[in-house]
Amino acid sequence: MWLAVTPAVALARRLRALGPPPTPPRRPLLLSLSSHGRRLHSSGRAAMPEKRPFERLPADVSPVNYSLCLKPDLLDFTFEGKLEAAAQVRQATNQIVMNCADIDIITASYAPEGDEEIHATGFNYQNEDEKVTLSFPSTLQTGTGTLKIDFVGELNDKMKGFYRSKYSTPSGEVRYAAVTQFEATDARRAFPCWDEPAIKATFDISLVVPKDRVALSNMNVIDRKPYPDDENLVEVKFARTPVMSTYLVAFVVGEYDFVETRSKDGVCVRVYTPVGKAEQGKFALEVAAKTLPFYKDYFNVPYPLPKIDLIAIADFAAGAMENWGLVTYRETALLIDPKNSCSSSRQWVALVVGHELAHQWFGNLVTMEWWTHLWLNEGFASWIEYLCVDHCFPEYDIWTQFVSADYTRAQELDALDNSHPIEVSVGHPSEVDEIFDAISYSKGASVIRMLHDYIGDKDFKKGMNMYLTKFQQKNAATEDLWESLENASGKPIAAVMSTWTKQMGFPLIYVEAEQVEDDRLLRLSQKKFCASGPYVGEDCPQWMVPITISTSEDPNQAKLKILMDKPEMNMVLKNVKPDQWVKLNLGTVGFYRTQYSSAMLESLLPGIRDLSLPPVDRLGLQNDLFSLARAGIISTVEVLKVMEAFVNEPNYTVWSDLSCNLGILSTLLSHTDFYEEIQEFVKDVFSPIGERLGWDPKPGEGHLDALLRGLVLGKLGKAGHKATLEEARRRFKDHVEGKQVLSADLRSPVYLTVLKHGDATTLDVMLKEEVRPQDTVSVIGGVAGGSKHGRKAAWKFIKDNWEELYNRYQGGFLISRLIKLSVEGFAVDKMAGEVKAFFESHPAPSAERTIQQCCENILLNAAWLKRDAESIHQYLLQRRALPPAPAV
Repeated sequence: MWLAVTPAVALARRLRALGPPPTPPRRPLLLSLSSHGRRLHSSGRAAMPEKRPFERLPADVSPVNYSLCLKPDLLDFTFEGKLEAAAQVRQATNQIVMNCADIDIITASYAPEGDEEIHATGFNYQNEDEKVTLSFPSTLQTGTGTLKIDFVGELNDKMKGFYRSKYSTPSGEVRYAAVTQFEATDARRAFPCWDEPAIKATFDISLVVPKDRVALSNMNVIDRKPYPDDENLVEVKFARTPVMSTYLVAFVVGEYDFVETRSKDGVCVRVYTPVGKAEQGKFALEVAAKTLPFYKDYFNVPYPLPKIDLIAIADFAAGAMENWGLVTYRETALLIDPKNSCSSSRQWVALVVGHELAHQWFGNLVTMEWWTHLWLNEGFASWIEYLCVDHCFPEYDIWTQFVSADYTRAQELDALDNSHPIEVSVGHPSEVDEIFDAISYSKGASVIRMLHDYIGDKDFKKGMNMYLTKFQQKNAATEDLWESLENASGKPIAAVMSTWTKQMGFPLIYVEAEQVEDDRLLRLSQKKFCASGPYVGEDCPQWMVPITISTSEDPNQAKLKILMDKPEMNMVLKNVKPDQWVKLNLGTVGFYRTQYSSAMLESLLPGIRDLSLPPVDRLGLQNDLFSLARAGIISTVEVLKVMEAFVNEPNYTVWSDLSCNLGILSTLLSHTDFYEEIQEFVKDVFSPIGERLGWDPKPGEGHLDALLRGLVLGKLGKAGHKATLEEARRRFKDHVEGKQVLSADLRSPVYLTVLKHGDATTLDVMLKEEVRPQDTVSVIGGVAGGSKHGRKAAWKFIKDNWEELYNRYQGGFLISRLIKLSVEGFAVDKMAGEVKAFFESHPAPSAERTIQQCCENILLNAAWLKRDAESIHQYLLQRRALPPAPAV
């Protein structure tokens, strides 16, 4: 499943720019925030939130096959269901316990094979645990039989389970589709089932639907016949599925157009779009048709179903969901309008398609045994989507973008005391939503990227094939993957990786160098990196860190690779001249931050100006320094000086990261009276590249140039750069008046610029678009990130409308996203207390960890401001008094 909400990988990081993350208090400040369900260990690590009591389903009865018929009513928003499950009684019992939520069972019976039907005499619903116990008057003996249940349910409006999705026909009539979203634990809202990933079965699905509607499920249609009771309905039967988990079952009933093709392996690929928008499915179709053979070759395992459908759903909470053979997407994650979609949207669609299709093997064919191993599904798919897009679109330079979009985002979150290990023990279903976050996805992807680099592509592919072949149609745990990769590579994978998945956080590697004749002696030490400053606990966690070292002799090749498996190590680099620089973490692949001695750092900085350091290394160096400054380990002024060295920078992703970090700093300094000075700094840094790019594409420009232009003009516009603001207003006016249509790549920067510096009339023009419920989170977050006043207004809006917002998003990750975007930019100690107090009286269980992280970040911001505001102000005043440095 894909969670990011903004339509581009580059823009995924806008979430981060909306409010400054980590900034140090001293640890005692955090203790007051830790009373609600958690305490801090003496080492400064947070204990996990208290667990709700929970038991998995008993193993005495399990399904072999579900024969399921559903009849949704698209006017009354209800559905009728009939379930006939072939079941195995493993231990004699007089009751069957299943998952069931928001469903009313009418009748239930069990017929042992070759024996008489036994009718259930009671249905005991345990609503809190989303279970039902069917009681029988006599004992069900061991053996096989058929469980029959008739039931009714509601097509809810919560974007989970079997729900309704509103859309308009081309003529403007409002109608509803019936669609599903079952991950993690919502299949139980559509039919009573054993809703645990390890309890796999086959499915025979039938849907009774209006005859003028499209009906889809995981498999291909094998029969479509008139429904005997109503001539306006048809019964659509689908082929039997392979053995699979309930969370991957899906069905859709609605009005759709489609485009189709066959992959070179003969799989039928279709993209379903709203009626009249088939053209907008062609880009995703092209990506999907290239992606299936890529994964077949990479895993050396064929795609196991006869077809795959990708469908755009009007109301959809996630980015997309990997249901086997029927992948559901929000419209922005699948549809590309050839005339109106920007470059970042294409890239976003390519990545999300790559992510979901990877799951068809890794997740669907082999499934995690329990939600504790969710990270393996999502971290892996979040890594390999980049490998796939790099294969399909090498011009995207997508691996550099990975560092900006995933790697650094995960490090920000993981440096907090209120982070969590990649692998979290999950019990009650309410805890599952909490781990659909940047640790499971982005840190998961980052450590798998590091592992892939450590093993090498050849052995990695070999190990993946061993894993998928051994566990196909079964369930596996994290350790099973390590065992396969260890067997393929001969390296200590389990020992190395458990240090990354079972403990939270990551190391800061401090390095200093000494020239000894023709060689360079390096001294390395590791300590946990904390957003609140140097680690002060007694038992410092240690990691087994794959480290690569490069020099200016060949900046793109590792001169030395080692596994750092102790707190301190010394090593000798042979034949390194005194004037050559030495850099750790080639390609910014290792999941750690680096702090260089001042002499080593000094020698690296010219490599930024003359571009001899590769782009991803320039990005990593700047990002490490920025994080060290936020943590109070170095001065923020030192980072500002380094940022000025990027005057010749041509790379989009490096600028994207720089832009985000300056956005964080701008939000922080919006709490001071010298906010305008940091805007002047932003204008000085971005003006030269803005002038070089101009407003209109030049001949021969590509995808990354378009992304860079949008980024730079947006940054200059937001900072109030006079010429940019005037041109944005002129182009907006022409666009609104129909004189000159704005190109898709310029719409975001122009809209943001004119809104930021606009008036009520500008806002009225913008408000002509309807915002869907799934997108209101981004709108509120955008207001919070826009200015100090916006942040206060957004927080007040959330408090005033909490009941409505919570009812709309409860239990899903959107509530966490809403809270994070709205409050994380505050930088006053008392606001942390206010946020904590509000959520103590208005609980949001699935967002508990996010609330703790937000409170921690507010305190960190406040400490950063107290510590560095004055020195930043003095530096900004001094540089205004100096003549500008010449461009090199």
